[in-house]
Amino acid sequence: MLPEDAAAAIGRAASTSFSDYIASQNPTALPSARNVGSNGSGSSTELAPHATTIVSLTYAGGVLMAGDRRATMGNVIASRHIEKVFPADMFSVLGIAGSAGIALDVTRLFQVELEHYEKIEGTRMSLDGKANRLAAMVRANLPLALQGLAVVPLFAGFDTTRRIGRLFSYDVTGGRYEEQEHHSVGSGSVFARGALKKLWKPNLGEDEAVKVAVEALYDAADDDSATGGPDVVRQLWPVVYTVNGAGNRRIPERSLAQAAQEIIASRSVSGREA
Repeated sequence: MLPEDAAAAIGRAASTSFSDYIASQNPTALPSARNVGSNGSGSSTELAPHATTIVSLTYAGGVLMAGDRRATMGNVIASRHIEKVFPADMFSVLGIAGSAGIALDVTRLFQVELEHYEKIEGTRMSLDGKANRLAAMVRANLPLALQGLAVVPLFAGFDTTRRIGRLFSYDVTGGRYEEQEHHSVGSGSVFARGALKKLWKPNLGEDEAVKVAVEALYDAADDDSATGGPDVVRQLWPVVYTVNGAGNRRIPERSLAQAAQEIIASRSVSGREA
């Protein structure tokens, strides 16, 4: 057992924010504490894998988030298997774009942050509270963003008070913006957003929403070399999560394979070049 004075000191230092606690005890352990510096061998964006593209949209009863599987390093494909969408807690999901390594560290820290709050307070943080905590983490990464290692997440969740799905975007300064209906981030986001505008409609069913997300990523991959499309040869499909009143759920690979193959088949049959 800890000595009484040590236990008391830990109790005094504890707070509802795990990241604030780490900042006070061991600030060098935080992702934002890294210092890339300059080694003369090229820019940070050329040396570190970057994650692209994330889409999110609301549907009847919840919200969906999907990400492609490609990471790039300059003009090289660094990975075809990376996952960019993760559960933050039972009722929220987080998608990452930008510097992959730092974004993954921020994701893990955010997951622990929410779990820590729940254990300290005995209740889940509100969806707005989660969005604000994530904004603070993005803001803390600004010095690295100025060195070319930006982290730009997309956050979505089910608001258990309002009983609706909501989604939030961020800029590198930690600005938090609630989006309506749908949104996309990453290098292919311009093309994905154009597809979402045409394909999204109110009160989509869950299966329809999955198809819309897969097709938006397909269109992004068609015009953006940093975005990976469905890979039939390697059997690689986007990572897709839905969040509703029952919590988050990862869409099975077989469902994604079927959605992707239907898109490919329909465009092949119609003889579409674009």
